[in-house]
Amino acid sequence: MKVPVLQAVHLVFSFLYPIQSNSETDCKLWKDLDSTVVYKGGHVVLAGMFPIHSKGIDQEINFRSQPDQRKCRGFNMRVFRWSQAMIFFIEEINRNPTLLPNITLGYQLYDTCGLTALSLRTALSVVSQPMKRNNSGQCFSPSIPIIIGDSGSTLSMAISRLLNLFRIPLVSYFASCACLSDKHQFPYFFRTIPSDVNQASALARLVKHFGWTWVGTVGADDAYGLTGIDLFTTAVTRLGVCVAYRVIIPKLPTQQQLQDIVRTIRESTARVLVVFAVEEDIKPVVDEIVRQNVTGKQWVASEAWVTSTLISTRENYPSLRGTIGFAIRRAEIPGFKNFLESIQPLAEPYNAFAREFWETQFQCSVNTSLPTPSTTDPVHYSHSCTGMERVQDTHSIYNDVSELRVTYNMHKAVYTVAHALHNLLQCQRENGSALTQQCPDIHNLQPWQVVEVLKKVNYTNTFGDAIHFDKNGDPVGSYDIVNWQRDANEGPVQYVTVGRFDSSLLTAQQLVLNQDKIIWHGGANKIPVSVCSTSCQQGYRKVTREGQPVCCYDCVLCAEGSISNTTDQVECILCPEDFWSNQHRNHCVPKQIEFLSYSEPFGMALAAIAILGAIAAMTVAAIFFRHHDTPLVRANNSELSFLLLMSLTLCFICALTFLGQPSRWACPLRRTAFGLTFALCLSCLLSKTLVVLMAFKATLPGNNTARWFRPPQQRLGVFLCSVLQGGVCVAWLTTAPPYPVKNTWLYRDRIILECHLGSVALFCCVLGYIGCLAVFCFILAFLARKLPDNFNEAKFITFSMLIFCAVWIAFIPAYVSSPGKFTVAVEIFAILASSYGVLLCIFAPKCYIIIFLPERNSKKYLMSQK
Repeated sequence: MKVPVLQAVHLVFSFLYPIQSNSETDCKLWKDLDSTVVYKGGHVVLAGMFPIHSKGIDQEINFRSQPDQRKCRGFNMRVFRWSQAMIFFIEEINRNPTLLPNITLGYQLYDTCGLTALSLRTALSVVSQPMKRNNSGQCFSPSIPIIIGDSGSTLSMAISRLLNLFRIPLVSYFASCACLSDKHQFPYFFRTIPSDVNQASALARLVKHFGWTWVGTVGADDAYGLTGIDLFTTAVTRLGVCVAYRVIIPKLPTQQQLQDIVRTIRESTARVLVVFAVEEDIKPVVDEIVRQNVTGKQWVASEAWVTSTLISTRENYPSLRGTIGFAIRRAEIPGFKNFLESIQPLAEPYNAFAREFWETQFQCSVNTSLPTPSTTDPVHYSHSCTGMERVQDTHSIYNDVSELRVTYNMHKAVYTVAHALHNLLQCQRENGSALTQQCPDIHNLQPWQVVEVLKKVNYTNTFGDAIHFDKNGDPVGSYDIVNWQRDANEGPVQYVTVGRFDSSLLTAQQLVLNQDKIIWHGGANKIPVSVCSTSCQQGYRKVTREGQPVCCYDCVLCAEGSISNTTDQVECILCPEDFWSNQHRNHCVPKQIEFLSYSEPFGMALAAIAILGAIAAMTVAAIFFRHHDTPLVRANNSELSFLLLMSLTLCFICALTFLGQPSRWACPLRRTAFGLTFALCLSCLLSKTLVVLMAFKATLPGNNTARWFRPPQQRLGVFLCSVLQGGVCVAWLTTAPPYPVKNTWLYRDRIILECHLGSVALFCCVLGYIGCLAVFCFILAFLARKLPDNFNEAKFITFSMLIFCAVWIAFIPAYVSSPGKFTVAVEIFAILASSYGVLLCIFAPKCYIIIFLPERNSKKYLMSQK
């Protein structure tokens, strides 16, 4: 058994069997029960119970010491407005000369903190009034024949069971649980809010009206929530509607419990959910809904939270847009707003709640020696209130009187009690001084004497509503049907009345709706569909059958690239970018990654050709080195030849870098190696061509041009041409280097790993520079093609450049049109083809002479050629 329950039992036991002691001690003991902080005397004093603080502070309870007064926190301005409404209505009645003339009503307000133990303690405090000490030191019995409260059904049930022992009537303004209509358990309970029997029946008819046959239910773990969803389930099942799930919200839910609740709501195929809970219980679930960005659900709210400004915030609106539900009837109460805004923290009679409201609203401390409520955990602020603060200058739920629904119930409760007392007063006047059991003395009322009069109360209030109780102490079941909407300017949420429900009318006339005014979830004007059918297995989605009832659907296999990993999914889930659906469409599997690798046959063939080319270049270099003293090698500028062969070797090796998986180091290496090696190769060819031209011109009399093209100048020219390309590559690598990317747009089921160019402009500069060298070299070689035969190397350079240019011109369309990894293969082919073209055109004839025709490799032979 929980400690608060033990305390409550102990208190009841102590009251029923008090310890024998003198009167002084009794008065002191009973006075300690009192937790009231607002009191004003009168001929008849009404007790009011309100959960002004929403949370209790845990305290250690043992049997070795007397427990301290229970402390509370979380000042609730909405509930504080209800308590102020009770004061306002009592003062209004006292000023009314026709209602209870010459009788002054007083009030004694209590803060129950929404705790069962403290509510029971408060009820005992009211019961124990005859034991308390007055100002003169004598025990007295103030007349408190009736209690108005509490707001919650669970609290009202606990209090009512205790008050049954003393036949004290309890009139609730917000406890709607149908269980409280049981007169065997709660014979002295009355209320001004309709019973949930009416609301559950109305909600069931609303669901049926919109054609929803598959709905979920959510309720708080208390009498209100549990009874509400049970009554709704019973009523809606009779109408042929199925309930998809039943979720209970714990009073103190953990994060895991909230995630489980939201997961149930999110994964269910029911698009409509009906929620029975007060705002404090539903708020954590709504917060988790918003955090997970759950949308696509149509919320149907009970009267406890459908007009709650705590829930209908701008942050929550995207997830709860279009919420529809039943709301308590509202009223415009004249003068109430001015009364609320005229509150002062130290006004007479002293209202400790008003003081705490003032400090909470203005975030300052009120300097006073007057006590704080015994149940309140005091909060200290950094600065003091100046006295110049004005409630009129603020806007909060306290002074927002646009939706006075529970407050209107409070109006009904206070005025109903006043009319009951007025009927007693009239009875006395009609019977003169003779006081009977039917006409008791209003100045010395006993609680049980008020019960019979309450049962017979029947009047029409100033708002035109007929007020009376049925045999169960319930009023007529009358509701407004409201819809959450917001204007185009993204203003506050508005509760637009779109219909009414009145249980006192004929069945066909009870539910009235204006569907054209309803805005559904997502801003749609079309009624959302929520149907039931056989569960679709994983890998399938629901598709409504054309021409069939809306509660039936077919299960269609998810499209490629999407999955459903739970049953009854409305839509399939697209796989992430790097994944693809499996054969059964219930799991996303990693996409096949594709790139030109060494292990596949095509890659191996290209690698072999590249290696063969590098070996061939080195073999030629070895042949030239072996015969470097021969006239043929010396006549063809052996130094530039060796440098050209080295660059060709690097060109072949460069092709190997294009094979394998692209990485952050491989992508820059590919492009820069390609640019530098080909720049070096073409620089050597350009230098060779210039040497050929200059060598011919040097034979002319008086021409000194040859001195500018000696080996040092040749090396410098090659160096400068290569360094220029190197500068472009460095700029490329430092500003926007190539990097690996995953190409997911070319194929849906595969990922192509490739290298992004980084800077396209710099890549074009690299290619353009190579192209310029090649074209320039081709032009010079072409001009030198008709020189004497002993200087005929220009002819070979011309052919090699012709092949080089042809290959790279053909490369462009081939590169653009090649898909996937074949673009890399085209690049490798172009590199190899152009490298082989240079190698074969320039060095193959020379190697053939050196190896197979050594007799031509002589100075005499060379000089004999014209």
